[in-house]
Amino acid sequence: MPVNNNNRNPRSPGILSKIRKIFSLNIGTILFGILLIYMVFSAVLYLTSTKIESYQVIAGPLSRNATYTGLAVREESVYQAGSGGYVSYYAREGSKINANGIVYGISSTPVPQSETSLTPEELSDIRSDMLSFSKGFNSSKFNSTYSFKYGLEGDILQYAGVSEEDSSVITLGNQSLTRADSDGIVLYSTDGYEDKTVSSLTAADFDQNSYHETDLKSSGEVEAGDNIYTLITDERWSLLIPLSSKQASDLADRTSVRVKFLKDGMTQSGDFSVVEIDGQQYGQIDFNKGLIRYASDRFLEIELVTNTVTGLKIPLSAIVTKEFYKIPEGFATTNEDSQDTGFMVTSVNDNGDEVNTFVTATIYASIQDDSQKNEDGEPLVYYYVDKDDFTEGDVIENQKDGSRYVINDVGVLEGVYCINQGFAVFRRIELLDQNEEYAVVSRGTSYGLSLYDHIVRNADKVDEAEILY
Repeated sequence: MPVNNNNRNPRSPGILSKIRKIFSLNIGTILFGILLIYMVFSAVLYLTSTKIESYQVIAGPLSRNATYTGLAVREESVYQAGSGGYVSYYAREGSKINANGIVYGISSTPVPQSETSLTPEELSDIRSDMLSFSKGFNSSKFNSTYSFKYGLEGDILQYAGVSEEDSSVITLGNQSLTRADSDGIVLYSTDGYEDKTVSSLTAADFDQNSYHETDLKSSGEVEAGDNIYTLITDERWSLLIPLSSKQASDLADRTSVRVKFLKDGMTQSGDFSVVEIDGQQYGQIDFNKGLIRYASDRFLEIELVTNTVTGLKIPLSAIVTKEFYKIPEGFATTNEDSQDTGFMVTSVNDNGDEVNTFVTATIYASIQDDSQKNEDGEPLVYYYVDKDDFTEGDVIENQKDGSRYVINDVGVLEGVYCINQGFAVFRRIELLDQNEEYAVVSRGTSYGLSLYDHIVRNADKVDEAEILY
């Protein structure tokens, strides 16, 4: 018999299919909606939450030392050629020379090349000089090569035995050799400052744009009376630095100062005073050594090492204060089992019996109070302990003499919030110095900071023990 399909609901497949589609669509929509809500909530939470800034603790002074350009004043004389002719230099520029040491030679004709026999020891000395020059050679100062050349020629001349004479001018071959009048440092240049003294300086002398130096070294002929070399005759010298009114005021009480020379990083101390030149204030630094290193420099870049306080550098915005209970150090005791430091708290149990309970405590500081004395007349020393470890009014007992102390005295310590572990932990600091933005705190403070710790920069936005990440 044929099956009658008229009883089947023609809309059933379509309805079921739509229901399945709607159900499937709703699951995806719900998941997407949940994700969207989570993202919106996270964004709102981020935008409305307090931004915590982290700061890594570094070491160093509070601020950089001020730098200056100093004008060197020294005792020096310019010497002229006694006769005309071809000049040969035998003293190395910037080197010390003894009285009667050979500085240069003059000949009527160019000096021919000659051979000189040297001993093994003399050759060793020359090789050593050449090695030292090679290691310290600076291509930006190529003229030092000529000075080295002249110095080698002078050494060889000394080895040849011409330094035994006593007269200031001697003859070797066709050369007239000239000796130094006195001990000093040889320069082959002039700049017009040779006759200057501190008292004769003017403000115009500090203008580096108008400064001019004349090189006296010549590979040709010189005339009688030509400037041929300069001799610095005294190890004592001065540096003059221009000062602003504030700088002069800050340095007015100083009688000595430590100077770092930026040319080579060397430091040395000198006597300091403030002088006035043409109505302008200058710092005068007097030295009695070190001139040979800077004999060829009229102007020197220096740094006055006045900020000598060093330690751990932190921003002022990171500093907070915290209250602690103050307990005399004599009441501290040690647990025999754990070896922890703490205090013995005396209380009464439910039966009315007195019991002693050892309470471990973290000691943040040990500070002497000169206003209070013990029985021996010595200042009392107080331990600063966390207030969370005790309750105001707790009674602690001295395990040595049985005396008792009621905890209620409160002291305040400065510190920062350390966040190395992801939550804010108070760390005590001891201020050494500060300016408008930063402070320098002591290293090695008990329960304090260490180099490269991470702390909260904006400490007013954080509570202690708050989990930050």
